[in-house]
Parts: sequence; C-alpha cells; structure tokens
Amino acid sequence: ARRLLDHVRSKGESAASVVLQYVQQRQESGSSLEQKKQVLTKEFVKYQKKLSISVSAQSRFLSTYGGTSHMPLDDIYTEVQLELPNSSAEIYKSMGFEDIVGPVGTVNEDADTVLVSGEAGSGKSTWLQKLHLLWAQGSALQGFRLLFPFSCRRLNSEHKDLSVQELLFQHCCWPDKEQEEIFQFILDHPHLVLFTFDGLDELKQSFVDEHRICCPNQRAPVHVLLFNLIQGSLMKGVRKVVTSRPEAVTPALKKHLHKEVHLKGFSPSGIDCFVRKHHSDPNEAAMVLESLQANTALLGLCHSPVLCWIVSQCHKELLGCGEGSPQTVTDVYLMILQHFFQHHSTFKLSIGVSWLQQNLGTVLHLGQLAFEGISNFSYIFSVADLEICGVTESDICMGFLIQSKNMSPAHSKYYEFLHVTMQCFFAAIYVILSSNTGRSAIPKLFELQEMKKNSVGCACFGTCLPSSNTQKILDEHSTTPETPNLQITATFVSGLLSQRYQKLWLHCSSSVLVEKKARQAARCLAKGMQQHFRSIPQPVQGEKKSMHAMPEFVWLIKCIYEMQESRIAKDAMSKLEVDHLKLTYCNIGPVECTALAYVLKHLKNPVGLQLDNNSVGDVGVEQLLPCMQICNSLYLRNNNITDEGIRKLINKVFYLENFQKIALFNNRLTDACTLHFSYLLKTKQNFLSLRLGNNNITAVGAKQLAEGLKFNHSLQYLGLWGNKIGDEGAEALANALQNSKSIVWFSLVGNGVGSAGACALSNIIRNSTSLEELWLTENCITRTGVESLIQALKHNGHVKSVWLKNNDLSSEEVEELQQTEARLVF
Repeated sequence: ARRLLDHVRSKGESAASVVLQYVQQRQESGSSLEQKKQVLTKEFVKYQKKLSISVSAQSRFLSTYGGTSHMPLDDIYTEVQLELPNSSAEIYKSMGFEDIVGPVGTVNEDADTVLVSGEAGSGKSTWLQKLHLLWAQGSALQGFRLLFPFSCRRLNSEHKDLSVQELLFQHCCWPDKEQEEIFQFILDHPHLVLFTFDGLDELKQSFVDEHRICCPNQRAPVHVLLFNLIQGSLMKGVRKVVTSRPEAVTPALKKHLHKEVHLKGFSPSGIDCFVRKHHSDPNEAAMVLESLQANTALLGLCHSPVLCWIVSQCHKELLGCGEGSPQTVTDVYLMILQHFFQHHSTFKLSIGVSWLQQNLGTVLHLGQLAFEGISNFSYIFSVADLEICGVTESDICMGFLIQSKNMSPAHSKYYEFLHVTMQCFFAAIYVILSSNTGRSAIPKLFELQEMKKNSVGCACFGTCLPSSNTQKILDEHSTTPETPNLQITATFVSGLLSQRYQKLWLHCSSSVLVEKKARQAARCLAKGMQQHFRSIPQPVQGEKKSMHAMPEFVWLIKCIYEMQESRIAKDAMSKLEVDHLKLTYCNIGPVECTALAYVLKHLKNPVGLQLDNNSVGDVGVEQLLPCMQICNSLYLRNNNITDEGIRKLINKVFYLENFQKIALFNNRLTDACTLHFSYLLKTKQNFLSLRLGNNNITAVGAKQLAEGLKFNHSLQYLGLWGNKIGDEGAEALANALQNSKSIVWFSLVGNGVGSAGACALSNIIRNSTSLEELWLTENCITRTGVESLIQALKHNGHVKSVWLKNNDLSSEEVEELQQTEARLVF
C-alpha cells in the first residue's frame, strides 16, 4: 500500500482521482461480496468436498517414516513443542494449530506468511500433515473454506512456467467444472483460503524478493510464484504456512513474515507418549522408556521425533545391547539400517559374513542414489534415476525408499528416501565405501564454512562427479541455496569413520582406503576448528577474551563427538584460549549439549559458557554436567528449564570450586528451585552471582532464598527481576542482606513491591558497606517508601543509584524527590 501511494503521488492528481474512485467502488461492492460469501454455488461446494477428500487421503497415513507399513496418523501422532521466539515464562505452553494462524505472536500485521522453523527430524512435515488432516476432518481451521497443500521438494520437479490458477489446480486438486468461477472465489475471498508449503529449505533456489509479480494469471517459474506468494505480491490476504529449517530463513524472508514459530521436537512427556503409542504392549513400552532413562545421551536424541521413531522401531535391538547402547546419531542410524536389513531380507545370514557384507550391493546402490541426490540438491527420484544407480526392486523392498505422493504424470513412479536424514546417511556410507567419489569428497564436505567466500562452493561434490553433472551444478549456482544436508552428511561421515566401526568395514572396502579417509576427516575437523579460533578478536583492554561461536562451530563439535575419540577432542580444545564462550541463538538442544560437554571438558582453563536463547531444557542441562568442572559461569537464559533441571545442576556444581555464576532469566522456574539455590548459597562461600529474573518465584521462594543468604558472605549480584515476590518476599530478602559486606547489585524490578517492602530494603542501604545499585523499577512504591529510601541514603555515601522508574508517584512527587536525592533514578 505504501509503494502504491508513493507511485500515485509521482503520477499527479489524475492518478490519485482514479485510485480514490476505485477504492470507493470496492467499498460499495464490499457488502455484495459478503453476501456472495454466504451463497456458495453448487460447483464450489462440490470442489470444496473434493479438495477435502483429496487432502484427507494424502494425510490419513503417516508415510514419513513408515517404510512399507503405513500407520494411521491419528494413532501415532504426538504433540510437538511449538514456541514463539523469546516467549516469556508465563506463555511457555506449546501452541496449538489454531494459534498458528491466530493473533498470538504476530510481528507484522500486514504480512500473510507464518513460518514454522525446526531442525531436520524435528517433526515439521508430520506436524503439517496433522494440520491438513484436522482441516479435512472438520476438526480445526474451519475458518478456511479451502486448503491447498504443497511440497517444495515436489515443486522442484515442475519445470514449466505456471500461473497461480494452474499451480493450485494442477498440483493440488482439479475442479471438474467451473474452474474460472472457483478461482474467482479465491481471488474475491482470500481470507477464506490457506496455502501450506512444506520444506522451503529443500527448494533448489534461495528466497529472493527481486522478481515481483502481481497478476495471478501471469505465468512464471514455480519458485518465482512461491516467493511472490510468500511476500504477498501475489494473492494478498491468503494465509500461508511455510515450514523450513532455520538455515534457509534469511533476513530477506523474515521481513515478509506475519509471525515465526519454532518447532522444538518432543518434550520429555512427548517422548513418553510417542513410545507408548508406538508399542501396543504396555510392558514393552515401559521397558523401552526405562532403557532411555538409563541412557541420557540416547534420551537427548529422542527429542527429535525421527530419532525417537528409530529407537522405538529398534526396541528389540536396543533392549538387547546392554552397555553398548547407542550414544550418537550415527549409532542410532546404523541400528535402524541393521534392523531393516534383518527384517526385510529374504536371505539367511551366512556364517562368517556380516549383515553389512551380506547387503553390500543394496547399500552401495542406495548410497550412490543418495550421494548424487545430495550433490545435486535432489530428493525425488524417477525410475530412470534408480536404474542409473543400479537400484533394483529388491533394494526398494528393504523399506528405505518410499513412493512419492502426488507426482505428475500420474502413471509414472517417483521415489524418495523415507526421511532426508536417511538420504544423508546413505550418502555418507557411499563416501566411505566407494572408490568412485574421489579423494576430494571428504575435504569438500568439511569446507562448508568457506562456501560463502567461494564462488563455486555450492558444487560441493563437483570434482567428484562426471563433468556434465558438475556443469549443471555450476549453472544453477546463482540460485542454489547452501544446504544443511551437506553438514548432516559430514556428521555421519565423522561417526562412520570412528575407530569403533573399523571392523564393520572389513570385507566391504579396502581398510587402507577407509583409514586414509578417517585421517582426512580428522584433519578437516582440526582445520575447521582452527579457522574459528583464528577469528577470535583480541580483547579490549580490561575485558575478558571472548569467542562468539557460530552455528557451524557447533556442527564441528558434533562431528568430533560422533567420532567418539577423545584424542581429537583434546587436540581441538588445546588450541582454544578464551575466557568466555558465547553460543547464543545456535539452535542448541539436548543433542548438541551432549556433544559440547564431550569436547569442552578437555579445555585447559575454566570459561564462562553462555548458551542463552537455545533449547537446552532439563535433559540438555543433564547432558552438560560432564563439562561443568571447566565452567566458572553458566548462562542459560530462555531455555525452557524447570526446577528438575536445576536440582540436577546444583547437585553437580555444589562440589566444583570454579563454578561461581549462573543466569537463568526467562525459564520455567518456581519456588521449588529456591530450595536448591538456598542450599548452594549456604555452603558455597565463593559464589558470586545469581540471576533468576522473569520466572515464577513468589514470596515463598524469596523466603527460602533468604535462608541461604543469611549464611552467605560472597554473593555480589542478585537478580530477581520480573517475579512475584511482593512486600513479604522483599522484607525477607532485606532482612537477610541488611548486613551484607559483599552484595553490590540487587534487582527486584517488576515484583509488586510496595512501600512496606521499600522500607525494609532501606535497611540494606543503611547498613551494607558494599551495595552500589538497587533496582526497584516498575513496582508500586509510594512516596512513603521513597522517603524511607532517602533517609537511608543519607547514612550511606557508597551507594551510587536507586532505580525507581514507573512506581506509584505523581510527576510532581518525582520532581520533588529527585531534587531531594540525586542518586534516585526516575
């Protein structure tokens, strides 16, 4: 609208007159349009029913992980965690389907696109499939008359230019009659229509907003149509729900979003629910859950729905492995590989022949298909593609490939791997076992951090493929996004090349070749870490040396963990010399925490570890415990941590001399956690900083903290901003701190503290020899409380400021009191 007005202004009065006349006509016809909305034609109702039946048929069975056996989605679907970025402690509950298109979390009223972002395997496609099914069943989103589902993976196969009408009807559901009438309804009532696009990250082209199209009848390449739909140039008013991995969400895309929602996989209760749904035998389910509780690394992996499915699918192998229980993602995928071969193979295992050796032909055929697909950013394969790689019908029957739905033409068969991570896994096996990938395949995989600088970086396997394929990739470079699937493949390569799997490759490939590739991978990881370390700037004089790590650093850490070789971890950490390691907004969950702990525990000197704004959770906290001995401070703001996570953390750090600071702003903590912190304060006399802002701590919790503070002589910083402590809690804390010789900074901002609490806090000002700042902003303190604080300040020249913005004071009182005491900040 803004651009239209600017354009009209440049054209003069006549253009403005035409626009005003058009707006008036639209307003006058608005009522008739509303009436049209209520009177649906017979053909429209028939199309609506046909579309609903089609969407229901596509969504009724879960085929995402199902292989050859299809499960009813209603029987197995388990809620995933959907959260808004930076949710406060009070709205931490997961969002529902109606919330996705509702007003909660809106950041741009003018935009139509809702983005649901999540890591690979976090459950985005299955969640979207459930949304489709609920709409088709009439159970949700009934404000939308029509829902058009699209798969970006399948849209890659559309090479013709299309109009919006052709896109909708050819790729979703074709009307039997009156196509123009139905499309006109969509144009007239965009707010009654929902488009969904699954897997934006799998589109071959990166999102750009340069090629603008406004006319729905204009033909254009499918990706151009999609980008214009997302940004609202086409079909303004139609709600669009898009799923993607975070790596594909660029700043150019973000500015066109109505809202963004983060999909975080299963919660601990979600894991429990999924396992019980997957196993009809309650005793069997209980045994699987018991084995998960005994292996916290594996429990952390199960927050990813695809990994939870694998673990549930392989329950017999899991329960029979004892101390050899899976620890890494590679372990889990090898387990499902063995499970599928043992359950689908028609051959009995020969004596002295390993299961991998017995099925080597299938592994190499599927590996080549996966490898070339990853190399060319292809995830759907024709029968001809399968034939080129030697994939046979018996290979397909193993269950790793499933038939792709809704691909045109109808008589042709197309296939895809049952999950994109499975394709990455087979590609990794092929890199290790095949002699056809070239010696540069592994170094290229681990050079992803250089892709931004390298003009041919996207042709990751360019030198490993025939020249025609290389040229095809280079031709598409200008529009091809960097793909995280290459990183996933590299992670699997790291795990498969570890020493513990050397025997697996015997008789499958040359041991000399495998060992050479293992050394290559180790060198690449070392080189990647060194590049990150070289980027660390020199500290400003008087400040600590800090490294702000990027997501690719976390990926390298995960690769080292997958190798499970402490020598490589020690070597990497021996070269890291920082005082503070910052890993904020890096999509760190329990899996990443396990890897971080494995590597960081080898640091030479203690560091501050900052993990703010991630998805650590209670399981992640438990996974971090092995590296706590090298942490002098831990920052876990906005990480969905509860009292149970704190209990386990305090039980560990209580014994650690180095641990002195913790920040837990905006988590899910209640009064129960203060018992543990009170114990810590009583017994740990070198503890310096405790920040528990924006949680759910009341006067009860404040009193429990006070019991610990009475015996503590070291705490300098106490932050309780944004809780519900009130006067009663403030009085208890004041009583505990009034003679403190260590407290420097104390915050009770936004805690419902009144004048009674302020009078009690005056005793800290009057008696403490260390206090410099007291923060009481956004409370309900009146003049009486402020005057008490002023009287106390007269006895203490050491205090620098008392913050009192937004309390129960008139502007006249503020002016008068500020003149009385300059250290009051209003």
